[in-house]
Amino acid sequence: MNVDESTRRLARTMRAFQERALQAGPAASASYSLIGAIALFGGLGYALDAWLKTQPALLLTGLLLGVAAGFYLLVKIGTRR
Repeated sequence: MNVDESTRRLARTMRAFQERALQAGPAASASYSLIGAIALFGGLGYALDAWLKTQPALLLTGLLLGVAAGFYLLVKIGTRR
């Protein structure tokens, strides 16, 4: 295999990789939004529980709100075109 053929093959491979990465962008964004919302609201619920001594009521409320917000963002990102 000569250098020109190797360079063309590398360029073709990199183009294919870039196309796949662009196609995967919305799925990655949706999954990060779902995980982030659950972590954020769950963390806020945990912190408020520790501060107000109401374990585990606010943690569970925060987790439920996080799941609801995460799924809302998931649907919003999934339907965007």
